[in-house]
Amino acid sequence: MEILTEGAFAKLNLTLDVLRRRDDGYHDLQMIVQTISLHDDVTIHAETGEAWAVHCFREEADPQNPEAETVLVTDGYPQNEKNLVWKAARLYFDRIGKEPDGMEIFISKRIPMQAGLGGGSADAAAVLRALNRYYGNPLSIPALCELGFQAGCDVAFCVLMGTALVEGRGELLTKLPDAPEMFYVVCKPDFSVSTPELYAEIDGKAIARRPEQKAMMANLQKGDLLGIGGSMVNVFEPFVMEKHFDINYIKSMMFTYGAYGAQMTGTGSAVFGIFDSFEYATVACTMLRDRYPQVFMAKNV
Repeated sequence: MEILTEGAFAKLNLTLDVLRRRDDGYHDLQMIVQTISLHDDVTIHAETGEAWAVHCFREEADPQNPEAETVLVTDGYPQNEKNLVWKAARLYFDRIGKEPDGMEIFISKRIPMQAGLGGGSADAAAVLRALNRYYGNPLSIPALCELGFQAGCDVAFCVLMGTALVEGRGELLTKLPDAPEMFYVVCKPDFSVSTPELYAEIDGKAIARRPEQKAMMANLQKGDLLGIGGSMVNVFEPFVMEKHFDINYIKSMMFTYGAYGAQMTGTGSAVFGIFDSFEYATVACTMLRDRYPQVFMAKNV
């Protein structure tokens, strides 16, 4: 039995624009996306000789007894073929024309669910990268991204990683120069957002401000954190802020403690801020944790 390990890294939307609703019911998007160091851990036991299995869980400490051993929580995480990692693995083996002699996948979760951070997509991408490495890299990165898109719209970028312009439904990727080093504070409030409902809402309303993608790319290339912060726009954010004051509160807290920019990622509900120093980011994390349990600090990947 072979054991494969791979990090599954979260993503942030530095910009996000919805261009149009397509005839097939999907939407054409244009966004600049960044991989960050917040990650899940994916472990694959290959060639087990047993039936396929998925174990997805997060480790959780007892707040009443912090010295006790952590427990494994599986609620809300699919443990079978409904998990996106299963679909990604199936697509991979069909593509290379192999049938593995059993496989067991373990996913230790850190990326919050329903946050706009691409956690499930990152897990699927990690499985694709690990399997491709194990079989001697028969697929190029573009081919692996194309396969990832078949599993889910965000999987293609999560395979590529880094900094990229993402267009269409997520299948059109343009690699950009690496973003300058930044510290990210990510805060997931208690509520989540229905992505289909949010798309339906945005279809019927005017968008007041759209991101200027060229300006963001220029600021990234110059390493201008103030310009990057000023270029951050997510067209979904105002619609979510109308119903959830937490978004505005988290942003204001991040700006208070030195963020160059702050906004919601994806369709939410996580909010992130960008900082130029570890010290300021640490203070922001500490203050936000007084009110929100899911606060993380990360860097570029």
